[in-house]
Amino acid sequence: MRGSLWKSLLLVAAVVPAAVEASSHSDAPLIKQDPDANLTDVYAFVGTRYDDPSTEVLNVIVSVHPFSDPGDGVIYDRFADDARYSIHITDPVTGMETMRYDFEFSSRTGNVKNPDTILSYGRGTGVGPIMEIGDAQQNYTQTYSVTKYKNTRRSFFGGFHSFYFSGFGFGFGNRADVSGEGFLVPPPNVGPRTTPAYNGPDGKAISGATSMEELDDLTAQGISSLSDGTVVWAGPREDGFYADTPGIFDFLDPRIIAGDDTNGLGQAGGGVDGFKGFNVLTYAVQIPMSELEPVAYASPLLGDQSGVGVYASVSRHRVTLRNKGRDTRTSGPWVQINRLGNPLFNEVLVALRDKDHYNMTQPTDDEMFRTYAENPEVAFLINAVLFGTDGTTPLATTGRTDLAAIFIPDVLRVDLTTGPVLLPGQSGYSRLSLLGGDTGGWPNGRRPGDDVVDIALSAVASGPAYDPITVVGDNVNSNDQLYNQVFPYLGTPHAGPTVDQRQAPVSTAESSR
Repeated sequence: MRGSLWKSLLLVAAVVPAAVEASSHSDAPLIKQDPDANLTDVYAFVGTRYDDPSTEVLNVIVSVHPFSDPGDGVIYDRFADDARYSIHITDPVTGMETMRYDFEFSSRTGNVKNPDTILSYGRGTGVGPIMEIGDAQQNYTQTYSVTKYKNTRRSFFGGFHSFYFSGFGFGFGNRADVSGEGFLVPPPNVGPRTTPAYNGPDGKAISGATSMEELDDLTAQGISSLSDGTVVWAGPREDGFYADTPGIFDFLDPRIIAGDDTNGLGQAGGGVDGFKGFNVLTYAVQIPMSELEPVAYASPLLGDQSGVGVYASVSRHRVTLRNKGRDTRTSGPWVQINRLGNPLFNEVLVALRDKDHYNMTQPTDDEMFRTYAENPEVAFLINAVLFGTDGTTPLATTGRTDLAAIFIPDVLRVDLTTGPVLLPGQSGYSRLSLLGGDTGGWPNGRRPGDDVVDIALSAVASGPAYDPITVVGDNVNSNDQLYNQVFPYLGTPHAGPTVDQRQAPVSTAESSR
């Protein structure tokens, strides 16, 4: 890979197709059928409480429902009312859960003021724009509850504390610590006539708030707190992930590597963001540092650190019963159907035979998946495409302990000693994290804006020795929407009437022949 530019370009072509489906938008066959429960991204980083810059917190932000169309009226996407959305805090070394926050949402069909209209957002008991969440003009309003569980298994079982039925949604020694209910979900960004607080004079969403005073009213109104000081939020956001998926899957459109410059391969910015214009649903917490128990661990790139692990999951009840003329009923224990820690692991490293299995297991079981990190097929494919069958294998396809150290167990490891990390738009922030001289991003936790595709591709191309480091990417270097620099950080959701990701050029008679 240190040869000619021609070989370097082939390297980009070889690597990108395997990795671009990050970050969990399409990770496994079964969850692809259930978009309401399909996790897309998990972010975890140290910041400050939204209303008190002197108080440090751990921010955890989780997005679900990939490719949510902003113009998908009249119902628009909502959180499932029969799923449990969870945030797990773990031991960063073992992946053992130490604390969990469960979000459960109200009915998707109830909670309406006026059932005799086609409108969900608008024409409640009043007619006009929605200015406050749940006001008279907003017909449908979803609410949610949050329950925090503390894990006391360690003291209860001693050395045998890993024996528990987490797949069923509970564990010996787990206890409900704090709970709250009736929290409000902001409405979708229907458009400037219905939800004007989200949008500017041109009808497009305004984002990039640098202070709470600049954050739009509807987003700010959704911020709530539990009695222990944990801050919670849930609602629609702009999809903060970016990558050139359309060009990559069209037999590697040359734009992916066009305009290569001296800063690395695929870094010139000529690609097209395949996630441009889409929204997601997001749930988030700000956890007080006093609630966390840091554990010492060794980072493969940054050395000795102290912090926690983080991952997210979605569960559904074991039994769903549908009867004609009756509401659907669910029963039985919770069963985990999706999980996500680090970006890329299930999509890029885990083979098809185990993708659905991975989604139903816990990080404490991840030794069974170690082989996929230590023997990455991605490196094998690079060698096959770049060097053919001449026996040359410059990229290590076995013994990749550097990748296993990042992905096993599959939790985001967050160093809690760093202080608030830099965010997109702030001086010194780099989307390439450590590769750009900024140690506050993935794989030290993950921030909105971290270019996880480029970071991961560079690791595959440069490890395990990382001497030299070759920066490899897909020519998409930024998101299509500005991120906010305040909680809940992800960008303002796109407005339905202004998004054109579905507007393909009209073919002519000549071009269609």
